[in-house]
Formats: sequence, C-alpha cells, structure tokens
Amino acid sequence: MIDYEKRGQTAIITIRRPEARNAVNAEVAAGIEAALDRLEAEDDAWVGIITGEGSVFCAGADLKAIASGQAGSISTQRGGFGGVVTRERTKPLIAAVDGPAFAGGCEIVLACDLVVASTKAAFGLPEVKRSLVAAAGGLFRLPRAIPRNVAMELALTGDPIPAERAYALGLINELVEPGEALEAAIGLAGRICANAPLAVRESRNIVLAAQSSDDATLWKQTNEAFMRVAQTEDFGEGPRAFIEKRAPQWKGR
Repeated sequence: MIDYEKRGQTAIITIRRPEARNAVNAEVAAGIEAALDRLEAEDDAWVGIITGEGSVFCAGADLKAIASGQAGSISTQRGGFGGVVTRERTKPLIAAVDGPAFAGGCEIVLACDLVVASTKAAFGLPEVKRSLVAAAGGLFRLPRAIPRNVAMELALTGDPIPAERAYALGLINELVEPGEALEAAIGLAGRICANAPLAVRESRNIVLAAQSSDDATLWKQTNEAFMRVAQTEDFGEGPRAFIEKRAPQWKGR
C-alpha cells in the first residue's frame, strides 16, 4: 500500500489505496512510518515527497477500521496518525496533493514542510460534522499556516476550501494544473537538493522553532546551527565552488 521510489536524491512515498480514497488503515500507517525511517536512514536521500495514487490525496482515517475497534492501529508509536503527524524528522518533506485532502489527510499535509497542489485539490477538517475532533494536529497547525479566522471557519463549519483559496492564503507553495502536482513537487525538491543538505536541515529546524520560541532562544539555536555547519566538509566546498565558478559538489558531511 506504500511505495518508496528514489529519483536522484529525492524519495517519493506514495499511498496506493485508491479504492478506499487512500484512507489510512494499519498497513498504511506502518508503511508510511517505514518509508520515513528509510528516508531518514539513507545518506543519499535528502528530501521526501508524500503523495496519493488516484483522484484523492487522502480521505483521512479508515472509518471501517475505527468502527471495527481498530482505531489504535491507524497510528504508530513514533509517528502518530498515519505514521507521520508526530514523527520527528531531520529532512524536508513535501506534500504533493492532486485531489482532496480531508480530515486526517489534511493533517498529513499540515505535518509536511512544503505543499505543492493542483487545482483539483481541496483541504478541510470535517470532523465536527461527525461529532469528532480533528486530533492529528490540524486544529493547531492550520492556524499557524493560514489566518486564524479562516482556520476557525474550517474547524467549526467542517467545510473545505478549494486549492485556489488555499494558495491565496499561503497554505500551498506552488499551484499547478491537474496531474502535475507530483512532477512540480519533484522540481521543488530538486531546488532544495541543489543546496548543502546539512545546512538545509539546520535551517529547517530554526524555521520550525520560530513558531514557538522567543528571540533569545532562536538566536542561541541559530548560532549553534551555524557552528555545527561550520565544522562540516561542505562548509568549505561552498566558497571554493563560488571562487572556481562551478556547481558545488555536496557530500552531506
């Protein structure tokens, strides 16, 4: 149900359960966690992409699994829902969304670092329509990604917003035509992979910390990140490549 494919230094993680709108069951959750384990472990994998096969990115939790008493199986110990929403990562993860991302599917998108979506995409937290609470991070990640009042609208009405509105609000990094989300995400990943991977990871950490830390803490973290990068082989390669007027050859160490 989960495919892991490498294209250069980009790892593509695909949910392949289109007959169930890519809903998350135990196998999907375990598969995503295993794929993220592989992404983190492989030295030549610098960026990950998560996407869904077919016309729906992910419809959220498999309600049949929940109804049969298997609610716990759609989460993993380290990754939480879908094996991803609470997972600690060091490498950037891009969501490539070419269809609806509702409920837990939207929360998987919000757990990613960047979002590429087609005009077929839509985003929503419809849990209140079923007397449920969006419990996989959506209720606090959404107002960090878009204006508070719009996030409140989605949380309280349960109604989705189309890709065009999500793009205008800043939830989406790149909006493309239907069928082009994955290739556009691969292009975005390539732009990231052109840079020094350790510097990218340190920079990602500071941007994430900025959502919850004060300036004094962030200054300290930034200085520490700079010093860690300064001790790597790649730190010297950047200036050398600039002086020699060539593309840098990053080693990730």
